[in-house]
Amino acid sequence: MRRGRKSDKRQVVVITGASSGIGRETARRFARRGARVVVASRRASALESVAAECRELGGEALVVPTDVTDEAAVKALAAAAIAAFGRIDIWVGNAGVFAYGRFEDLPSDVFRQVIETNLMGQVHGVRAALPHLRRQRAGTLVLVASLYSRVGSPAISPYVTSKFAVLGLAECLRQELRGSRIRVRVVLPATTDTPVFRHAANYSGRKVRPLPPAVSPTRVARAIERAPRRRRHNAFVGRMQTGTLLVHDFAPRVFDALASWQVEHIELHGSQPENSSGTVFSPPAAASPTTGGWRSRPLRGAVVGTGIVAAVALLTRRRTS
Repeated sequence: MRRGRKSDKRQVVVITGASSGIGRETARRFARRGARVVVASRRASALESVAAECRELGGEALVVPTDVTDEAAVKALAAAAIAAFGRIDIWVGNAGVFAYGRFEDLPSDVFRQVIETNLMGQVHGVRAALPHLRRQRAGTLVLVASLYSRVGSPAISPYVTSKFAVLGLAECLRQELRGSRIRVRVVLPATTDTPVFRHAANYSGRKVRPLPPAVSPTRVARAIERAPRRRRHNAFVGRMQTGTLLVHDFAPRVFDALASWQVEHIELHGSQPENSSGTVFSPPAAASPTTGGWRSRPLRGAVVGTGIVAAVALLTRRRTS
């Protein structure tokens, strides 16, 4: 190890799913603080553009193309970070894919691949990082889950299944690591304005769009960056959608009716006769931006207003039935 490396106090942060959306914005945010950022995703060319941004912002960046469904590749990612920078301070498990369609219409290989990416990718990341964190006797695992770690929704069963499991994994890890200086933190965003929805597998027969209001990936990245310094284990992002947890917990029949209505009338629209596996099995051909373009004010206003009207109608119907 070089003499200068021992005195370098800059954080070393490994981020999976770093080529677009939340991961890309997270890398940029840590880079602004001068961190040494190790960016990982499936396509090297996309990562190079992220790394260039990080260097311009004042950080160091290492590109390690990684498919998180491959446990050996994820272990190699951790090893590359250690070889380059000597340690890992924060591991951000962020890689994820999406699939739309009724459970019965989704091919089993698509369902399985969503689980392999969103859940087993986190498992592989923890297995790869934890030995190094134990050797250091310190560090933070930040797992990016979702509001869908707490509630369900029609037409996205593999995604919901994977995110429920990520929250369960984090709960167990937190309990097992009690008494150590290794922290486990979970960030649970509501709908976020990223390209993941444009890249989603789609077996619904209709076009898809995320449920507004979509939060900015900058807000989620801020929550991820702050997570290691907070005492709170879980951090939700997106107050309006997170508010539906109360409806889910105390009026489940109303929640189910509202969730079904939102999927049928907001998230799914028009027609798309051709099925597509999106980027579930392979990455996009080109680098993707941080945002997905889902935060237009007219769309947000119209959808939120319609949702409020629907909620009132459903509550009224329940009271009178």
